[in-house]
Amino acid sequence: MHARPCGGHAVLLEVDGSAAVAAVVAALRAAALPEVRELVPAARTVLVEVAPGATPDRATQVARDAGADAGEAGTGTVHTIPVVYDGADLALVAETAGIGTDEVVALHSGAEYRVDFCGFAPGFGYLSGLPEPLRQPRLESSRTAVPAGSVGIADVYSCVYPRRSPGGWRLIGRTDTVLFDPSAERPALFTPGDRVRFEPR
Repeated sequence: MHARPCGGHAVLLEVDGSAAVAAVVAALRAAALPEVRELVPAARTVLVEVAPGATPDRATQVARDAGADAGEAGTGTVHTIPVVYDGADLALVAETAGIGTDEVVALHSGAEYRVDFCGFAPGFGYLSGLPEPLRQPRLESSRTAVPAGSVGIADVYSCVYPRRSPGGWRLIGRTDTVLFDPSAERPALFTPGDRVRFEPR
């Protein structure tokens, strides 16, 4: 792990991959260090912001000690998302994978995913754990508007669009589950380290 100073009150922790990110975030949350103000996980980094006047030294040490737990699957929070598999790109995904649409549904719903990090839009989680046959590139041209609740895949990730927005992921289904509610006590449903399962409806 590499620790790089970032501004006057933060450190950027560079790790080997998403499993290490999840382990570092879980360890820092469990440590509950009073100087830590915010954690921002990404695909291979965790930004740790501390209070003015504090140093990130203790947080960095906690992160280094978490290395042994880098293989953990995620937190204890598991979300089950009901999905109607009728997405606009379902047939394209099946054709690209060389399988039937029923097998696409079985593969996608049979896996357990981990929220590696959130970004792009509030409540948008990047969910790792996509089965190998479904690992496909984004569309060549992005859509100008993807409906909220759309379930998509791209590269090694699956996702659920929390609100209507542009997007280039291959859409395979939809859900009525609310991913982001700014009026809720916890606006975003997904937190990095959470686990997600999709249930066909």
